[in-house]
Amino acid sequence: MANELLVSSSEDGLRIAILENRRLVELHYDKRNTLFAVGDVYLGKVKRLLPALNAVFVDIGYSKDSFLHYSDLGPQIQTQTKFLKSVQQSNGRHITLEKLQGVADIDKHGKIADVLKAGQPLLVQIMKEAISSKGPRLSSQLSLAGQYCILLPFGGEVSVSRKFNSREERNRVRKYLEGLKPPHMGIIVRTAAEGVELEKLKTDLEYLMGRWRTLEQELVTARPVAKVLSEIDRTSGLLRDMLSIGFDSVVTDDKEVYEDICQYVEANLPELRKGVQLKSSRIGLFEQVGIERQIKALFGKTVNMHNGAYLVIEHTEALHVIDVNSGSMRAPELSPEDNALRINQEAAAEIARQLRLRDMGGIIVVDFIDMRKEENKRKVFQTLKTEMDKDRARHTVLPMSRFGLIQITRQRVRPEVNIITEELCPSCNGTGKIQPAILLADEVRRNLDYLLAKHKTRSLKLQMNPFLAAFFTKGLVSEQVRWLFKYRKWVRIAAVNNLPFTQVRYFGDGEEEIKLD
Repeated sequence: MANELLVSSSEDGLRIAILENRRLVELHYDKRNTLFAVGDVYLGKVKRLLPALNAVFVDIGYSKDSFLHYSDLGPQIQTQTKFLKSVQQSNGRHITLEKLQGVADIDKHGKIADVLKAGQPLLVQIMKEAISSKGPRLSSQLSLAGQYCILLPFGGEVSVSRKFNSREERNRVRKYLEGLKPPHMGIIVRTAAEGVELEKLKTDLEYLMGRWRTLEQELVTARPVAKVLSEIDRTSGLLRDMLSIGFDSVVTDDKEVYEDICQYVEANLPELRKGVQLKSSRIGLFEQVGIERQIKALFGKTVNMHNGAYLVIEHTEALHVIDVNSGSMRAPELSPEDNALRINQEAAAEIARQLRLRDMGGIIVVDFIDMRKEENKRKVFQTLKTEMDKDRARHTVLPMSRFGLIQITRQRVRPEVNIITEELCPSCNGTGKIQPAILLADEVRRNLDYLLAKHKTRSLKLQMNPFLAAFFTKGLVSEQVRWLFKYRKWVRIAAVNNLPFTQVRYFGDGEEEIKLD
C-alpha cells in the first residue's frame, strides 16, 4: 500500500492530507496562531474544586475552564508536586528530577480534595482540545512522545507495546532501556521500535530527555499561568506517527515547510530523504493532484460509493448516525442476501475511511442493510474491524445487533473536521437568478479588450471552470486562437475544478491577479 503525505500552504495555515493508494483517508488543518494543541504542557493553577465530580477546574489561560479528573492526576502526583515546589523555592537554581526523593503513590480510589487545593500551581498537559462548549481536557500524567519511545516523567517502569510480534524482541528492548532509564522516569516503547537498532532507541531517548531538560529550565522562571513546553507542530507530529506504518513520499508546496520536513527526515529516517518533494503550483497542490475533487465528494451529507450505493451521514449533539443505502447497486446474478452482504462490506470499508477523514468521535451508530444469515453479519463486522485497525485513534466496535446496527466508539481529541461542500453562487448570491449565460463570453471578451488593447498587459492568464475553459479552447478555430490573431498575444487558459461556472480570474504580468470589480 502506497502512503503519501501532502502538505499545502494557505493564508490560514497548512492543510495536511494523508493518502493511501491515491485515496484521501485523513485531512488535518494546522491553523496559524492556534492557541492550544494536544501535547502542550502548562504550569497552571487550580481554579476550583469539584468534589461531586472528583475533579478540578484548572486555569491555563484559556477563556473556558480546563477540566482535570482525579483519574488523570497520575499515581505520582505527589512526587510532581514536591518537585514543582522545590523548583519554585530554588531561587533560580536548576533542580533536576533525578536528585529528588520520591513520594508514595496516591490511592487510585481517593478524593481529589485530599490531593489538590484551590490556588495550587500544577503541571498539566492537554489531552483533548476545546470542543464545542467544553474547555480542554487535562492530565497531570505527563508524556513526551518520540519516534520510538514515549517518556513519562515521574513514572518508573519500562513498558513495551503489546503489538510486538516477538517475545524475545520485547525482552531485548525492555532490558536495554531499563539500563538507560533515569530515576523517576517511565518509558513506553512504541510499536515502531520493533526490530530497530538499539542505538536508534538510545538516540530517541536522548532527544526526549533533552525536551524534558528544556521544560525543567522553563520552570525555573515560569509563574502560573504559562506554557512551559510546546508539542511539535502538526506536520512533524504526523510524520512522527506515520513512521510506524511507513510512507513512500512527502510532498509540499511551501519552501519553509519543505526545509523543516527535510531536516526532520534527515535526523530520523535519512533513507527516506529522496521521497520528500517540493512542488510549487499556481493553482495549489491539492488542486494539482486531485485532492480538492475528493474533498468535495467526501464531505457532504451523502457519500457515493462504487456501483451506485451511498452513505447518508447525520450529526447530532450526542452521536453520529450513518445509514447504508443500496441505491442502484443491484447485481442481478446475486440473491438479495448476497447482494446485501456485498454492499455492506463495501460500506464498512468506506465508513472506516470516513471516520478517519472527518475525525468523528464519540458514539457512531451504523444502520446496515438487513441480512438474515448470522454468518454474513459476522463477515460485515469483521470487515469493519479490519478496516478500523488502520485507525490510530482509540476505538471500540461492537458486534452487529439483531436489527442490523453496529455501534462504534472512537476517541476524539480535536474538533471534528467539518467542511461545507455546498457553495453560494457568486453570481446570484443565493437568489437563484444570474445573468444570461450567452452574455458570459461577451464579458470575457470585453475584459480581454480592456486588458490587452487598452491597458497593454504584456502577458495574461485566465483561470476558469473546466466547462467554460472547454468553450474557449476547443474547436477547429477556437476563441483562444482568435484572440491570438486579434491581439498578437497568446492568452493562457487554466481549468480549475473548484471555480464556480460563472467566475473567471485574470492574472497579468508577474502572475499577479488582476481585480476587475
